[in-house]
Amino acid sequence: MTKRFLIAIGLAAAVGVAAQQRAPQNDSIRQDDLRADLFFLAGDSLRGRLTDTEENRAAADFIRSRFERMGLKGAGPNGSFFQPYNLMTATLPAGPGIANALEISRGDGQTRQLRTGQDFYPHRFSGSGTATGQVVFAGFGISAPHLNYDDYNGVIRDKVVLMLDHEPGERDPNSPFDGVVTSEPSTVWRKVLAAQQHGAAAVLFVSDVHNHPGETNFEAAARNYWPEKPPHLLSYTLAAWADRIRIPVAQISPAVAASLAAAAGKTFAELAAASETARGLTPVALAESRVTVRTAVDRHIVPDRNVVALLEGSDPRLKNEWVIVSAHYDHNGADGTQIFNGADDNGSGVVALIEIAEAYALAAKEGHRPKRSILFASWNSEERGLLGAWAYTEQPLAPLNTIAAVLNMDMIGRNEEIPVGGGPRFAGLEVQTAESNSNALNLMAFSKVPDITAMVEKANGGIGLDLKKRYDNNSSNLLRRSDQWPFLQRGVPAMGFITGLHPDYHTQYDRPEKINYVKMEKITRLIHQVSWDIANADAKPKALSTRSVTQ
Repeated sequence: MTKRFLIAIGLAAAVGVAAQQRAPQNDSIRQDDLRADLFFLAGDSLRGRLTDTEENRAAADFIRSRFERMGLKGAGPNGSFFQPYNLMTATLPAGPGIANALEISRGDGQTRQLRTGQDFYPHRFSGSGTATGQVVFAGFGISAPHLNYDDYNGVIRDKVVLMLDHEPGERDPNSPFDGVVTSEPSTVWRKVLAAQQHGAAAVLFVSDVHNHPGETNFEAAARNYWPEKPPHLLSYTLAAWADRIRIPVAQISPAVAASLAAAAGKTFAELAAASETARGLTPVALAESRVTVRTAVDRHIVPDRNVVALLEGSDPRLKNEWVIVSAHYDHNGADGTQIFNGADDNGSGVVALIEIAEAYALAAKEGHRPKRSILFASWNSEERGLLGAWAYTEQPLAPLNTIAAVLNMDMIGRNEEIPVGGGPRFAGLEVQTAESNSNALNLMAFSKVPDITAMVEKANGGIGLDLKKRYDNNSSNLLRRSDQWPFLQRGVPAMGFITGLHPDYHTQYDRPEKINYVKMEKITRLIHQVSWDIANADAKPKALSTRSVTQ
């Protein structure tokens, strides 16, 4: 037996061992199948799959039918393949009735009536009602006990709380919040809920002009917030969130905020600068001013749904732990004859999800099931604020602490390309060519879930993608712009997979014929392999931090 022959046998044996370690049916994931599904899902007939449209509902039915045909179980209520939840839109009351109003009374007896749309406007999630109270300035209005930060180190009960937009240290990479990524505690409704829980009578927001200087056209901002005609893309929130807000909430102009501060012998600029603290602010009473806020906002419920299917694990104990593989199916619809097909965003992730689910279903028919269960979830209304994924964390189908990991796919079909002068869509991203990213895949939350990152890198050894770890602390906000974010905020290990933005992002040119199907096949096989490895590991991955936002 020659030495060359012995080497050949050794190589064959090594390949055989590697093949046995691969996830069963991994090679059933094929670019031709991805392409066929994507040309339907991102075709003109589904007109961009906008939330609360027949085309969006047709896309959900298509995904459901594929899951059902595979023999998977419906994971929703009563065995359904849908997880229902409610969204909310808001309008201002039409015709005669209670109008929105804001009145400032000073210590000298003078009263000033502010003008709606010029000096103030109500927030969409505001409660409807009237509140009167002394004005108290509470900095950024953030309560984040998990970060040892609280702007309510003082009494605000029955007060009208004035607070700044955004968060302290928003341009500081070492900020205790999320570096330069916009943190969840700075979300406006969470700020209002914190104030309400501390007994506030009402909340007034104002721009943090010390962080965002320059001329601001408040009237234009008010018109954009409450347009005369419904826009193509409506603003939604989760009804479960809005239902928690009972007090009046309004936005006031910096000029009004300056007058409130001046009446108390202070300057708004000084108050704003003093809010940049490491642990929070003691609220400052603006003693010379009392404000009466009257808000009237009509809330409208919009039913929505995720698509959910389950493959039960084989281990009697571990099957109660789930690995979630996910991708959102909505996009930005159509505006007249202009269709935003959303092939990459995020038809690519959905068809990959379908292929991964089918690989698991085929393996199960051959007697190969993972130890842990796999939930295949296609979230809705991601483009409207990650609302489907947030809805899941509000009412999970199994306890969140039983989720081993979330692997979320969003835009995995193109090469990242950041053009010169690309504008606000590409803010925070370095100029780069598509060719330089021809084999690249960005890992989102790599620094927050090191266990998953290590498993991805190991699985990639047999696939050979160029894994990029660069956007976890980046002002582009890519980390929080897809459905891994809600789970990370609840302490669930989650990773996002994205090939990156490109000039066709959110335009009518994001079409299925532009997808890199060879690369997408490799990415889909990688994520399938990682999900299999996590589902069969002895222990669940850990998140670097288990801190979570207050519900």
